[in-house]
Amino acid sequence: MHQRALLVLLMLVSSLVRAEICERDDRGQTLCLAQPAMRIATLSPGATELVFAAGAGDRVVAVVEFSDYPPEAKAITSVGNHGRIDLETLVALKPDLVIDWVSGNTAQKDKLDVLDFPVFSIEPQTFEGVSTALERLGRLAGTAAAGQTAADDFRDGIADLARRYRDQPPVTVFYEVWEEPLMTVSDQQLIGKVITLCGGDNVFGDQDSLIPRIDVESVLAANPEAILAGGMGEANDRWLEPWRQYPGLLATQRDNLFFVPPSLVQRPTPRLLEGSRIFCDHLERARGRR
Repeated sequence: MHQRALLVLLMLVSSLVRAEICERDDRGQTLCLAQPAMRIATLSPGATELVFAAGAGDRVVAVVEFSDYPPEAKAITSVGNHGRIDLETLVALKPDLVIDWVSGNTAQKDKLDVLDFPVFSIEPQTFEGVSTALERLGRLAGTAAAGQTAADDFRDGIADLARRYRDQPPVTVFYEVWEEPLMTVSDQQLIGKVITLCGGDNVFGDQDSLIPRIDVESVLAANPEAILAGGMGEANDRWLEPWRQYPGLLATQRDNLFFVPPSLVQRPTPRLLEGSRIFCDHLERARGRR
């Protein structure tokens, strides 16, 4: 009888160990949860999108400023912004999982750790990173099937674009990520990877910085065949207008000045697939104008 009770106890302990959910985050740290998260705080708009896409949107109890997608996120309590988190409000919401952004919230990362929140840090830098973020978040929230479906759909969509454009003639591209100061992206930045995916040749791709500052003269010297820009809003293409004053610029001559809604390419979420399709369509249009 004693041996039987011991065996039952060992089986119980074994099942509890197996039930623990452990995932490695983008800081290289491993987080283990005893059970799936039921109250999630997302400390960046990108993290909010990813958690919703992984099927756990109904478990999000706290977001930050500019968490505007999906629309349901706008109704969730905000606990601050990229630079400052209202820790008192966050504590009151009692999250059992905090998703932060590797390059954001750095000033308060130590405070989050001291408060003993389970913190999982993400910031996808590649297409595959978007998919694995969805998978990991789904497992942590107990929505693994939804996270896996979203991850696979994204992988398949990116692979389809890669097949479609890998043999297309290259188009030299300048992408304007900010107007003043004038900023662009290197090949190592995710938007730079979108340029390559679509058969583009980023004229500032070899820069050391992910988001290098440049000047107008550098763009004119590079003379890109196409200029793409995001702008300050989802339908504001004002940043393209200044380039029309340079008729000697190849992109201007051929009217290859294209707008891309910024949230579709500047957040590493599943919507990046939609943004990539728009980006590729623009470059294909530029090829047709030769």
